[in-house]
Amino acid sequence: MLRSLVTHEVKGSAAWKLGRLNHVALAVPDLEQARVFWRDVMCAEKVSESVAQPEHGVYTVFVELGNTKIELLHPYGAESPIAAFLERNKSGGIHHVCLEVADIAVALDALKASGVRPLSSAPKVGAHGLPVVFLHPKDCGGVLVEIEEKRRP
Repeated sequence: MLRSLVTHEVKGSAAWKLGRLNHVALAVPDLEQARVFWRDVMCAEKVSESVAQPEHGVYTVFVELGNTKIELLHPYGAESPIAAFLERNKSGGIHHVCLEVADIAVALDALKASGVRPLSSAPKVGAHGLPVVFLHPKDCGGVLVEIEEKRRP
């Protein structure tokens, strides 16, 4: 059972606050087709080139939306978590949401104290070069949630 995070504090640590929606990640079976769709059909002004992220087993494309982003994900290698997702969801679909936090260590301590399980023992460097941790979907209402430490000014 999850304990309340109303105070967002863990004994002996600073308070934390959930930040803005950084991106919604979509797993896609055809990365170039999805890239062209967002650029040419949806008229997104900024659509990145595909970038290999071998340490995460994905190729990524970011679609800038002004106040947030869409991340297109495609498998990189046979062990890719996106390959497994696409096996179950042939047409692709929403894979995860990414939310910003000011201090990932403080947020992670508070979340763990409330019964939320991270999927890794420590933050990893994500696609934006910032620390990220994925949270277990069973502890987040069935949604895979990524928290990302926001870029410091």
